[in-house]
Amino acid sequence: MSGMFGQGRDHRLTTTERTGAPAPDPATTRHSHVPGDGSAGAAAVERARREMLNDARPRRRTRIGADVLCEALLRQGVDVFFSYPGGVILPLYDVLGDYPELRHVLVRHEQGGAHAADGYARVTGRVGVCMGTSGPGATNLVTGIGTALLDSVPMVAITGNVPSALLGKDAFQEIDINGITLPMTKHNYLLRDADDLPRVVAEAFHIARTGRPGPVHIDITKDALQQETQVEHPTPEEVVAGLPGFRPNLDGHPRQLKLAAAEIARAKRPMILAGHGVLHAEAWDELRELAEKVQIPVAHTLLGIGAIDETHPLSYGYMGMHGWKHVNRAIQSADLLLAIGMRFDDRVTGNVRTYAPYARIVHVDIDPAEIGKNVAVEVPIVGDAKRVLKALTPLVSAVEPAARREYLDQLAEWRRESEGSSWHGSGAWRDGLLSADFVVQRIGELSGHAGTYVADVGQNQMWLARYTGFREPNQHVSSGGLGTMGFSVPAAMGAALGRPDRETWAITGDGGFQMTFQELMTLVQDRIPVKIAVFDNKKLGMIRQWQEIIYAGNYHSATLLGPDYLKLAEAFGIPAWKATTPGEVDDTIRAAQAVDGPALIWFEIAEGQNVFPMMPAGKGLSDLIEKWDGPDE
Repeated sequence: MSGMFGQGRDHRLTTTERTGAPAPDPATTRHSHVPGDGSAGAAAVERARREMLNDARPRRRTRIGADVLCEALLRQGVDVFFSYPGGVILPLYDVLGDYPELRHVLVRHEQGGAHAADGYARVTGRVGVCMGTSGPGATNLVTGIGTALLDSVPMVAITGNVPSALLGKDAFQEIDINGITLPMTKHNYLLRDADDLPRVVAEAFHIARTGRPGPVHIDITKDALQQETQVEHPTPEEVVAGLPGFRPNLDGHPRQLKLAAAEIARAKRPMILAGHGVLHAEAWDELRELAEKVQIPVAHTLLGIGAIDETHPLSYGYMGMHGWKHVNRAIQSADLLLAIGMRFDDRVTGNVRTYAPYARIVHVDIDPAEIGKNVAVEVPIVGDAKRVLKALTPLVSAVEPAARREYLDQLAEWRRESEGSSWHGSGAWRDGLLSADFVVQRIGELSGHAGTYVADVGQNQMWLARYTGFREPNQHVSSGGLGTMGFSVPAAMGAALGRPDRETWAITGDGGFQMTFQELMTLVQDRIPVKIAVFDNKKLGMIRQWQEIIYAGNYHSATLLGPDYLKLAEAFGIPAWKATTPGEVDDTIRAAQAVDGPALIWFEIAEGQNVFPMMPAGKGLSDLIEKWDGPDE
């Protein structure tokens, strides 16, 4: 079309024609790439990004979320926590010096902090506390949180996160730690407002220690730690009122208690199976009172060690896959099992179809989900072990020892036969070689059976459970459900701080020790007097044992090279000794005990030593392997 401006020409004026200024070059024109620039949301994101880079507090000291967190921890009785700093939790570290009652232990890895909080909780019965920054700091806590969940350990794990406005923006070190920890905690929180801190912390501690104990996770955004607040802390009554859906049943139902009493009255070959729940409930006195009144022998799970003094006439010993033969035999012949605070896991029962074939089962547990989950039972009782035992004992009639004489004599005979067997692995001591069971036994004896003994995972864990000799509750600390290698040294660190009145030993294999020995520096810096026994067989011992027996000697990736542990200890500034023969054991233990601080002993044990008896996977308690001379021809 032709027009007064010429054919095909746009009638709109150019910038140059309108203003006389040159047209802008598109290559140099400035554009804002801020999503939604000019909106309130965009402004909040921009403020959050600035705050990520500028942590300075106003010169005028105000009460901020970080202060409230410290106050809340103190109100819960926290005296020590284990942490590692990072960008988003620096507001807490900025105020921490104003709260000298809170002892901060600077671990060398967040996993060590979680295990230390776990060890502290197990020996004290209080809630352990660990902390980490966002991203990798938070994910490094996960193994320790999972360990606490499967062993029902009260723990509060606190992590920082990016400012609220940056959540979901994939900011530096942001990760959905709440989504990660959701299936491995009793409860978790994402906290964005400082005014919510007092309530959330109080609820977290209440949930962690009430009912079946376990870990609770609190994730706090950086701006919540920085916000000014005047909020007050809730009373315990307000905390309970604010959790109407959390009401664990503590008292056994009267009808079920009467049914249990009737089962006990009818039984001729009863056994009590004591689990970790007895220790959580502090029910050891009530357990002993019932056992003595009705003359029932007591066996214990791995985590139930300490529920009864092992020298007590009715204490029968450790059950399960690597438990004593006489204990498993008694379970298989029992006509009643009174299981208290244990969950019948596969390492206890083996093949459930062949488990305790003549026994009726009374199962007491505070968690109703555990009853009937793994083993069908005749009398379920949901409640706290201490309260249930207190209510049950008056309902049963006393039984004189003479009335159980034939049964108890049979058990005693089985025990003599069992304990007299050559189950100490390879028979290495006959050749003058060092055996782990002998070392563990001497550590128990030279510490008067009065210490805290923290196991790692593997063969060392079984030797510790069987041969140390436990006299009191909460002396034995072990990762049972998750089987976490690397547990012993950091958990012993927390245990030593929780019970400084006890001598603390970390018993570890060379494999587990190499996973977390960086915490040696924490022991040195904080002068935590843990004595470490490293059982070095140059192998992943339990892996090698299974490969020998189950996999026809196909030893793949079982040989483990390690450092010179004396030089390693020297590098950390820790006194250390080495023992290679039985005659050197006592002197090295006494030397380590004499050190005012951490010490290490390197025990070179026989490489081929196994833990017997052993229940193969898929088999039952009647299918124990008691020795191994190679496959049958």
